[in-house]
Amino acid sequence: MEMDIPAEILVELNELEDQLDLTIPAKHLDRNVLIATWNIRAFGDLTRKWASEEEDSPRRDKHSLQIITRIIRRFDVIAIQEVKSNIRALRDMLKLLGENWSFILTDVTEGNAGNGERMAFIFDTRRIKLSGLACELVVPKERLNAIGEEALREQFARTPYAVSFRSESTTFILVTLHILYGKRAKDRIPELKAIADWMADWASDVNAYDQNLIALGDFNVDERGDLLHNSFISSGLFIPKDLAEVTRSIFDTEKFYDHIAWFIGRRGVPDLSMKYVKGGNFDFIPFVFKNRQLSKIQTSWMVSDHYPLWAEFSTR
Repeated sequence: MEMDIPAEILVELNELEDQLDLTIPAKHLDRNVLIATWNIRAFGDLTRKWASEEEDSPRRDKHSLQIITRIIRRFDVIAIQEVKSNIRALRDMLKLLGENWSFILTDVTEGNAGNGERMAFIFDTRRIKLSGLACELVVPKERLNAIGEEALREQFARTPYAVSFRSESTTFILVTLHILYGKRAKDRIPELKAIADWMADWASDVNAYDQNLIALGDFNVDERGDLLHNSFISSGLFIPKDLAEVTRSIFDTEKFYDHIAWFIGRRGVPDLSMKYVKGGNFDFIPFVFKNRQLSKIQTSWMVSDHYPLWAEFSTR
């Protein structure tokens, strides 16, 4: 994996690894599971050279992919948003991760609102296994016909994707989503409320496949405590304080787009069987492209405009 990496890039990557050691908890067999979400900006094609130039399209290059890969391998399972129809970067990343890693992803979402995107889960098969369930969230017709200003009028632009995983004896379902941004904050409320209500119904159903439900992804929540956040947690979903407060965007500390949320035993919904330990983001900006003098905008197209968000759960 490191045989052909230029020396100065390898030095930088080793420093990045050192910082990851300090920031992300270590994986411990039979003790914890590390779940993450990351909107990787336009994660599609790849320029297969170590240092892309301004005329190259895309700007994401092999150096960028090494950075993304070394961050992703710190987690047991990670939901990725903005995977494009062209999956060259994803395929090359899986080769870097090695034979112990696997993935599952949706087909491309058609239509202008879908933006040609997929949603994916990447997972470490030494620690995480698929446990049999994969589905997309489709809203019943009766709910589409509901009367009210905050009712969902049509199906989701990018259908939320639910997959069940098993870590040792613990099974959990991850629901990844990328909420349509819309022209104004109010436009996002129906999608958020519909997803939250659907998850609450599922989690409270004793006949459901499993009740350990965790929602994660890009909710496009503008500010902490705004209408979108309040509408999402109104169905009993919980976001711990340490996860609620960390920065999501490399450009704006006040934007709270990405979240990891779950139920904690309110409104008749069972609590998670996994105990939350801690969570956070990973600010990669100070540790990447030190010798290339790239702007934050350039860096956003090469790595991302979002930080990865992670949560550690105890499985003991």
